[in-house]
Amino acid sequence: MSNTDTMASRWIRFQNRLYARLSQRRKAVTGFVGQPEPRTIGSYARGRQLVAGNLLFAGYLVEAQDTDLWDVIAPNAPFDDERHGFAWLDDLAAVGDMRAREKAQRWVWGWIETHGRGQGPGWAPDLTGRRLIRWINHALFLLRGANDTQSKLFFRSLAQQTWFLSKRWNAATPGLPRFEALTGLVQAGLALEGLEAMSDPALRALARECDRQVDEQGGIPTRNPEELLEVFTLLAWTSAALHEVGRGTPAAQTRAIKRIAPTLRSLRHADGALARFHGGGRGVEGRLDQALAQSGVKPQLSTGLSMGYARLSAARTTVIVDASVPPKGAASYNAHASTLAFELTSGRRPLIVNCGSGESFGLDWRRAGRATPSHSTLCLDGYSSARLTEPLKGTAHEALVDAPQDVPHEFEEAFEGTRFMVGHDGYTKVFGLTHARTFELRFDGRELAGEDILLTATDKAKRQFDRAMDSSGLKGIAFDIRFHLHPDVDAAIDLGGAAVSMALKSGEIWVFRHDGVGKLSVEPSVYLEKGRLKPRATKQIVLSGRAMEYATRIRWTLSKAQDTAYAVRDLHRDEPEFD
Repeated sequence: MSNTDTMASRWIRFQNRLYARLSQRRKAVTGFVGQPEPRTIGSYARGRQLVAGNLLFAGYLVEAQDTDLWDVIAPNAPFDDERHGFAWLDDLAAVGDMRAREKAQRWVWGWIETHGRGQGPGWAPDLTGRRLIRWINHALFLLRGANDTQSKLFFRSLAQQTWFLSKRWNAATPGLPRFEALTGLVQAGLALEGLEAMSDPALRALARECDRQVDEQGGIPTRNPEELLEVFTLLAWTSAALHEVGRGTPAAQTRAIKRIAPTLRSLRHADGALARFHGGGRGVEGRLDQALAQSGVKPQLSTGLSMGYARLSAARTTVIVDASVPPKGAASYNAHASTLAFELTSGRRPLIVNCGSGESFGLDWRRAGRATPSHSTLCLDGYSSARLTEPLKGTAHEALVDAPQDVPHEFEEAFEGTRFMVGHDGYTKVFGLTHARTFELRFDGRELAGEDILLTATDKAKRQFDRAMDSSGLKGIAFDIRFHLHPDVDAAIDLGGAAVSMALKSGEIWVFRHDGVGKLSVEPSVYLEKGRLKPRATKQIVLSGRAMEYATRIRWTLSKAQDTAYAVRDLHRDEPEFD
């Protein structure tokens, strides 16, 4: 990061502190225009843990039975962001009993006492927007049993934070942080008496962001499906808030909602969860269904790519493939080298996955999760298909560079199903090899046939491949094709090493077979997901070999065992999400 960038970020922080202090001059609002309705969905299991004093934020567990939330020393900045953003209020409201309400009230008024005068890291535009949304959403839950003094403090803090946002929303990073800031400002302006004038400029700004950040295909620059869901949810909440006060939704916002809805439907697996790519997780349970229902956008037939992803589906089997160039520049700070990686879900059970984002487990796990070997695709000689830069000075931002520039793709109807072909040039510069993949999903959803090809596409590429071969001592270019399995999948090598059997908790049996070009093994892997203390151990199928020629072809299949029924009653209960 240049000195200019460092000075700019310091200036932003100074301005935030200044306007946070100036906000103290604002008078309390008298109340709400109408009765706020909770729109956010929380986790009952996480709420119970919070009531018990177990704080799990950003991958850190702090036991604080007798310590107030604001007296806990934050182990890192993401922990602080999570507690100051107040999304945990959704979880306490999901529990909803007296103990949960008392804890919520103690922590909310504790924040007002500790940080309400403009101190602390919580006075950032995106965190303030996130916090305002929760305080307004859960106002009835929070104010029940509160005395006049507490109510005045609450409404005064709401007025101060709203004024702060009206001055500082444009300092939020474009993308999800700015959507959070503007949504908080709009909702506060619509909900709080006397602040109505603040909502119109914010609505106009939100409309501009919709046009800038949401492309014609309903995607966003980060290509993060979970982030797209969060943006969509914020827009749906804003539309609902406008409807409640008898106002229409601005045209640009309506158009963005209509563009995003079919994209999110395409990025959803058969189990209702989102595909996990470019730093995104499966999404908060129930949030996608709620947002789609609120949007009123009817399902429609989607063709081609959605935000750069291909979706094949048949009879409750879904395959989602990363089939586009990775994000660039600032949008790539959380992006993964996952080009041509895929995920497969059967019914309610994920089978083939990517390792996911290791962000909540520290810098090393974050980097490991972004590398190509952490994805279900081919990796050449241990190289990722894109590089990470050094962290920008004063930040943890590592951009993705030297990424694939050309990712051609094609859909076609096959004799027994749908075929998708895709390739990328991410390895051409070093090895002279283009990686191409073909996926063919049968109409009955019982088999996915795959083919990986490594080829030299031009004379220049052949010369580069020859140089790489010379460097290897003519031993060939090592490749590994990885198929990471979900932790709930029980896998074992079968048929004397020629296949791998995989049992799902639904009772389905899937079998992996290959053409013998590569050496088959089952190796340890990890499954990285937010809301857990540590990575979950799992396994991966690996096909290993060496590219010795200008063209190398490897074929494989994932198919249901013959005695697996066409319709399976999946009654097995999932484990609680908190661990």
